[in-house]
Amino acid sequence: MSRSGAVIVHEDADVLSEAVASRLINRLADAQAHRGEASVVLTGGRIAAKVYAHVLASRVRGVVDWAKVDFWWGDERFLPSGDPERNETQAREAFLDLLPVDPDRVHPMPAADVVDTPEEAAAIYAAELDAASGGAGVPQFDLLLLGIGEDGHVASLFPENPALAAAGQAVVGVHDAPKPPPQRVSLTMPTINSALAAWIIASGSGKAEAVGEALAGPPSAKPASRESAQSPAGRVQAQGHTRWLIDADAAANLKHLEF
Repeated sequence: MSRSGAVIVHEDADVLSEAVASRLINRLADAQAHRGEASVVLTGGRIAAKVYAHVLASRVRGVVDWAKVDFWWGDERFLPSGDPERNETQAREAFLDLLPVDPDRVHPMPAADVVDTPEEAAAIYAAELDAASGGAGVPQFDLLLLGIGEDGHVASLFPENPALAAAGQAVVGVHDAPKPPPQRVSLTMPTINSALAAWIIASGSGKAEAVGEALAGPPSAKPASRESAQSPAGRVQAQGHTRWLIDADAAANLKHLEF
């Protein structure tokens, strides 16, 4: 494993996913030690599914009181409830349904068979976030997990899509996404950046170009310069820390960093 600032490179996808699972468990346990509960924003994708499987298999998963964890989602495909392509469905099958969670603390985004439009789903989810925060808009996320697409998108914020520039709202409806399905719901970039910690997870050579572009700036880049980055992933700047947890294949284009 090698490090350079907020970038941590692991040997391969299996090592990466197991390491992220251990970090996630520790992060939630530490949050509960400080304030008795914890919150995490989940993501979807193949590497996330591997992480969740390792959480479930971990011998130390019991250090977390899973009934006192709030589970949110960073984005969702606007599809009917139970659709296998929904991030909620994947997370439930991978580990949520197999852990002693409190159902009232699991907060999926509204599905397409419940509401008519992504905008309606976004408004409902924003109201739920606001209620959980006591009227502050967004609750305190101890950890926000993100994948990165080949085009540099995070959550469902794609390059040049109007949703990427959404301001003044916590959640946005997404249309014309360049990968199916075209309709989605996503946390906005300001909401993502309100998290105490954000971890961007990437695995495989197919993500190398996107990772390289997002991290092309100098390690000392300030948040203001991040805002000008074309890559959505390059704009992620959490309140506490932002970490890139990647494997060696995804790190192939990081020639400007020393490992």
